[in-house]
This record gives sequence, C-alpha cells and structure tokens, in this order.
Amino acid sequence: MRLLVAGGTVATAEATFTADVLTENGVVLEVGDSLSRSGAEIVDASGCLVIPGGVDAHTHFGLDVGFAKVSDGFRQGLKAAAMGGVTCIVEHPGFGPQGCGLFHQLDAFRKLADGECCIDYAFHGVAQRAGEGVLADVPRLAQAGYASLKAYTTYAGRLNEEDLLALFDAAAQSPEPLLVAVHCEDHAVIEYLTRRLRTTAWSDPMSLALSRPGYAESLAVRQAIAFARTAGATLYVVHLSTADGVDAVRQARASGLKVIAETCPQYLLLDDSRYLEPDGLACAMAPPLRKKTDQEALWQGVADGTVSVVATDHCAFSLEDKRALGASDVFACPGGVPGVETRLPLLFTFGVLTRRITLERFVDICCTSPARIMGLTRKGWLEPGFDADITVLDPDSERVIRAANLTQAVDYTPYEGMAARGWPRHVLSRGKKVVSEGVFAGEPAWGRFTPRSLEAM
Repeated sequence: MRLLVAGGTVATAEATFTADVLTENGVVLEVGDSLSRSGAEIVDASGCLVIPGGVDAHTHFGLDVGFAKVSDGFRQGLKAAAMGGVTCIVEHPGFGPQGCGLFHQLDAFRKLADGECCIDYAFHGVAQRAGEGVLADVPRLAQAGYASLKAYTTYAGRLNEEDLLALFDAAAQSPEPLLVAVHCEDHAVIEYLTRRLRTTAWSDPMSLALSRPGYAESLAVRQAIAFARTAGATLYVVHLSTADGVDAVRQARASGLKVIAETCPQYLLLDDSRYLEPDGLACAMAPPLRKKTDQEALWQGVADGTVSVVATDHCAFSLEDKRALGASDVFACPGGVPGVETRLPLLFTFGVLTRRITLERFVDICCTSPARIMGLTRKGWLEPGFDADITVLDPDSERVIRAANLTQAVDYTPYEGMAARGWPRHVLSRGKKVVSEGVFAGEPAWGRFTPRSLEAM
C-alpha cells in the first residue's frame, strides 16, 4: 500500500527541510515537497519532525544470568522500543555454556526473538573464548549476517590479552568485514578493589562506582585500541563512560585508526551522586555512573564526532530483584538499567533543545550512524529505496517520565521525574504503523531478523 507522511519537517543527518515522504510496499518511494496524495493513506506530521526510525545498537532483551533475568523479553521490550521511536535494535546475547561455539547463543536468541518482535532486529555475536574452533568460526559470522561480535575484558566470560588479540586478528583476516565490539574495563583492577570494598563497604551502593573506577575503563580502552591497531581490525567501544576514554578514542581516530565509540544516555545525563540516594541500587550498572566532568567530556565527544553512536545498553533487571539480591552484598546486585523507550526524547530535550548538539547530529547518533556502522544497509536514511522506517516526533509533546506511565515491563526508570519533550506521534516499521497518534498499533510477529553487512567499512 501507499502511505504519505505529510506536512512535517524532515530532519536527516545532513539537513533539515520541509517535505513529504511517500512510501510503498514498505520502502521509501519519494521525498519531496507537496507530493501527490492520490491513492495514499495520509499520516499527518503537521508541526512534527520526520526522522529515520531510531536504531538502538546495544540492547539486552533476552538476558538471563542464572540468578536473575531481565523482566521485559523481546515482545514487551520491543513494544517499548517502538513507543520510543525505535524501529530496529541490535541485541547483545549473554554468555552461553562453557565451551560453546560462536553460533550457540545466536541460535538460542533467534529462537527467543522470532515471532515476538513488532520491529526489526539483529544480533551481535559474543566471544567468550578464542580457541582454534571459535576463531575458525569468526569469518562465518559475517557470511551469516552477523557483522559484529562482542568481547569482554571483565566478567567470567572475559578474554585474556592473548585471546583478545587473536580475536582482533581473526576479524581483520575475515574475507567479509567484521566489527569487534569490546566491553572495556580492566578485570584485575576491579577484582582487587571489589575484594577490598567487600570487607568495609559491602552495603554501600557507592562501592559499585568505587570498585570500577574510570581509570579501569580507560586502561582497557587503550589496550583494546592497541590490539586493534596491531591486528589492523576495527574496534567498537561499547558504553564509553569517561573523559579519559573519550580522549583515547579521539587520539586514536586522529591518528587514522579504525576506532568507533558508543555512549549511552545514562552516562550523559546521570552522575555518581545517584548512588547516595535511597534507591542507589537502581543505578547499578557496569561501567557505573561517573562524575559531571565525564558527562561534559562525553557531550563534547558526541558533538564533535569522537563518539559516533548513542545506544542504551537497555538491560531491564527489576528494582525488586536489585533490592533483593543486593541487600546483603551490593556486588551481587544485577547491573543494567532500562532506557530504550526514553532515549530519543531525552537526547532531543537535553541535547538539541539545550544546543549541546544540532538536530542533524541528533538524527545521526540515534538513527543514521548506528545503521551505517552496524551494517543495516537499508535503514537509517529517508531516501528512495531504503526501508520505510520512519519516526514522527512531536517537539511540543512534553511528559514527565514516570515508570508507571511507560510501556516498558520493568518497575522503575533511572529518569523518574525528568521532563522530556519530543515524544513519537507516529512510528512506521517498513511502512506499517506500529505507533499511531501515540498509541501502540503494532503486531508481535511483524518484526523480522535483519542480516547485516559491513561492505561500506
């Protein structure tokens, strides 16, 4: 069917202009002024911004760590994503059984997601060891449509230095381009500080931040950059949270290295004073919240292009579980916060409206760059031939964020009480309305697995 998004202001990563967007059979057909309405269903975008559908490149909707499980899952989680203007997510699977191959978790998470998603979805691989069999599977990832894989420098499934370098080398030698995403925190520093704090401050949420200091992140970021440089691979640093990390990425990019950085709204908008509040455990996450000086550096990095993507690391362990598991030991509290539903309004409000970033940069970091970097070749642009993934934001729609009023299936939001503008009025996924006049209109089985290819890298 033909559908015309009419009367709005189109905003892309390069320009803002008045135009209509005509779609047909799930694809953008034409973008132009005063397009013909003949035979088309009209989506009224009067007074609104028309942008490419949001792409969240870092989510955890299916995570189960054994002692705790996220509370939303793909069905409710992607419904919340759609209500927040997101039309495609890239999920990070959790660790699998010891000794499993690279495809084990991808196959398991595909089963969790297939038939449950109202918007499109893709997956990163996850590397929890780098033996010969695993390394031999690395080139097969890209061939199967998984153009990236994630490694950790901390946690039980971390890679040691030799294995991480071997992984970068395997990715660099892959016949098809492959992105290596790394959770960068130095494990030895964290383990040492955690042991010490457990004996003196086991019940203090601030210990979560003290046990994972900023220098533990920057140390691991610089090591990952060195390994990527050695192997000639492309590094994607997930959830960057520190000023020193921003400096390391900026220096690497200035010297011509293939280094890409992502940050998240929580690191741009919240600081470690939250751990002093009564429900400090609500903000248990890794990396933890940082100082206001780190926030300023991250905003500068987003504005000047050092930080290319703002994703959410959406990980909706409930506050009930956090309280129960962290009551006797804060280090046993599951880490992660929800954010997929609030990313666009928060960044529009505290980025665009405060003039920290331009409207075009907002579109770039939330829609276009995540699609391009992740190899979602038909998403992220409002141009003929691209998927008709479209979000219509109402810049005058203001709400006070309350967990009780969000679609997410989790009992809190770290942004409780914050006022935000720029909520979606309409959201289209491949030309289908999944949000209409601010009301969910999607179907669980509409979303489909989207293979990715990094041909442009």
